[in-house]
Amino acid sequence: MLGHSKIGAISFFVSDVAKTETFYRDVLGLEVQNMGDDGQGNDWLMGSTANEISLVFFKGEVKAGNTPVIVFELEAGGIDDVVAGLSEKGVTIVTPVSHAPDGWTADVADPDGHVVSMYQSDQMPKSLE
Repeated sequence: MLGHSKIGAISFFVSDVAKTETFYRDVLGLEVQNMGDDGQGNDWLMGSTANEISLVFFKGEVKAGNTPVIVFELEAGGIDDVVAGLSEKGVTIVTPVSHAPDGWTADVADPDGHVVSMYQSDQMPKSLE
């Protein structure tokens, strides 16, 4: 039934919309737009990725397991630089660059502790050569 469908949006619950906006816009470099009132007196955000998947952030209860993990696919050879740059900005590195199926991965945490993952195919990262 859904085998030919595209993912249109990934939704997150966040404790602080302003902090989330700053993190995804200023730290990760995504285009993030504050969409205003959600009908319940809360601002909400919409971000976009290069492959047109929307990331939607609503104020709500944050607890482990109620939000998906998003994975950003990086160009070959770039994961070390991305992780180093995020670390310099004070981002918590949850999992340093490590081997993954057919490539390399690293995980960081956003202000609410949601995992943001990165994946780079094939080429060994400079830090592991």
